[in-house]
Amino acid sequence: MTFQCANLGRVDYVPTFEAMQTFTTQRTDLTPDALWVCEHSPVFTQGLAGKSEHVLLAGDIPVVASNRGGQVTYHGPGQVVAYPLLDLKRAGYFVKEYVYRLEEAVIKSLAHWGVTGHRVTGAPGIYVRLDDPGSHRPLAQRPQQSTLGISPEFSGLGKIAALGIKVSRHCTYHGVALNVAMDLEPFSRINACGYAGLQTVDLSTIGVQISWQEAADVLSQKLLIYLAP
Repeated sequence: MTFQCANLGRVDYVPTFEAMQTFTTQRTDLTPDALWVCEHSPVFTQGLAGKSEHVLLAGDIPVVASNRGGQVTYHGPGQVVAYPLLDLKRAGYFVKEYVYRLEEAVIKSLAHWGVTGHRVTGAPGIYVRLDDPGSHRPLAQRPQQSTLGISPEFSGLGKIAALGIKVSRHCTYHGVALNVAMDLEPFSRINACGYAGLQTVDLSTIGVQISWQEAADVLSQKLLIYLAP
């Protein structure tokens, strides 16, 4: 599989979203897959499942409706956003495995910097232990969904990467966002991914001091490896 890779730099969310839609609508069976990597100007994006009450105080940050899966999240400077534009039929795997491979690329990227990323059942994205980010000790399977509708339990965990995808005519767009060295304050203005009190962290907060470009390079390399057929 050959990806056409593009580093878009810092770009606004809406024109990038529209460009992904156009690319996906116009692509044919012969169109090469692409990997776009960028960072966005500050923006809250609402997924298809998003509820307005999860935006607590947008303030001066715009809120944009998106057609990706999931709830509300924040994009801003210091975050690496990767958009694989991938023909799943040609790649030979289905959506569930695609999500697994996206997460695996993030986990392997974190391992490159000595950080252990964890999956949490029922809550897409990658999490780290706040008290010991390098610990390989497995999590208890969390969140434990309650039959009484009690919110999942994320105590001791911080979310370091968020996933949100769209598949149209077996082709993917949107993707994954890895927090590198951000102003994390805007995350306090939302219930990130629809969970009240879910803490968000970045690599800088847990002691990994790297440049945006280094993080982008490593994540891109891992995505190219783990999204291969």
